[in-house]
Amino acid sequence: MRIMRRSDYKRMAWKNGHGLTEEVAAFPPGSDVDSFEWRLSIAHVEADGAFSEFAGIDRTIALLDGPGLALDLPDGSTVKLFPGGAPFPFPGEWKISSRNAGGATIDLNIMTRRGVCAHRMERRSLPMGAVFAATGSGWVVFNTPAQIEAGGEPLTIDRFDALSLENGEEFTSRTDPMEFLFVRLKTPPGCPAV
Repeated sequence: MRIMRRSDYKRMAWKNGHGLTEEVAAFPPGSDVDSFEWRLSIAHVEADGAFSEFAGIDRTIALLDGPGLALDLPDGSTVKLFPGGAPFPFPGEWKISSRNAGGATIDLNIMTRRGVCAHRMERRSLPMGAVFAATGSGWVVFNTPAQIEAGGEPLTIDRFDALSLENGEEFTSRTDPMEFLFVRLKTPPGCPAV
C-alpha cells in the first residue's frame, strides 16, 4: 500500500493542448503520452472542445467535480456524466467532443494500452466503520477528504489523493460518508499495477 499526495502529481498540458492534466501514476515510470502502458490522471476541463485521441488505448472517465459533462460520441449520441454518476468506458481513438454543463469540470481518467493491460473503474461510497478490500491490484482516488485506518495506522486523506492497493489490501473508513473511485488494473508479468 502506498499513498500518493495530490501535491506531488505531475502537471502537464493535454496532448491536444486544450486543457491541463494532473498525472497520478503511470507505467513505465517516466513514460510520456505515447509510450505508457497504463496511465491514471485527473483532467481539468475549462472549456468545450475535442478530446485528445489515443489510438490503441482503452479509456474510462468519471466526473469528480463540476455540474456535469456531456460527451458527444462518433455515432451522434451523447453521454452525460453527473456528480456521483457511473464511469464511462470508450476506445481512445473515438472522436469525442465535450461540453461542460454550467461550468468547468474535473474528471478522473484511466487509460490502458489495448492488448497489454486492461482496467475497470467503479465509484464507491463507504460509511463510517466500513472496510474496503481491493479485489485485484489498483488505485483508489478519493473524491472527498477522509480519515482512514490502514494496517492499524490512521491516515488523513485530502480530496484527490490516491492510494495504491495490492489484491486483498484494505482500509477502514473513519469518515461518514466518504466517496472514492477504485481503478482495478489487469497487467501482464513485468508491468506492475501499483
